[in-house]
Amino acid sequence: MTDRARLRAGDSDRDRVAQILRNAVGEGRISTDELGERLDRAYAARTCGELDGIVADLPSTDAHPPAPDILRLSTGWARSVKQVGHWVVPPRIEVECGWGTVRINFMRAHCPHREISMDVRCDSLFGDIWVVVPWTWWVRSDEVTTGRSGHVHNRPRTPPAHDAVVMRMTGHLRSGDVWIRYRRPPGTNVTLRA
Repeated sequence: MTDRARLRAGDSDRDRVAQILRNAVGEGRISTDELGERLDRAYAARTCGELDGIVADLPSTDAHPPAPDILRLSTGWARSVKQVGHWVVPPRIEVECGWGTVRINFMRAHCPHREISMDVRCDSLFGDIWVVVPWTWWVRSDEVTTGRSGHVHNRPRTPPAHDAVVMRMTGHLRSGDVWIRYRRPPGTNVTLRA
């Protein structure tokens, strides 16, 4: 056993392992049932060695390059912008939308933060901001103010998971719409109960 394996685990160590597990579900490496089991073990772990054992068969987040402190996306007037695929989520995102569409998809993104903020601005009736997040995330959009023809469409699941990534959305929509969609990883079965 290495010296690191004997070290007592801290909250940031547990959060790092939880993020590796969330990424593994998003990539189809483990099921959501296995995610729950492994998260329980991660939050009960006392040492770094126990945490390392939980993710030993998964790719490490160390392979991800560091994220910038802020990501700025702007359509200008009459174009579209996308942030999709594999990318590293910074703690702050700023979105400005004119006559176009901004699409931000977090399904394959690596998010090393438990909380991120997104500031949105839209001044055109023909502007849309689409945000797709994993179903375990929690998007708080109550701080976005709207003009006469601006709307935020957000229906988060209730209550949020105890390990949910929280996105705090702020800003102003004079016109246009923000659409927030919660998605399950591909191949996940959903059981509805009456």
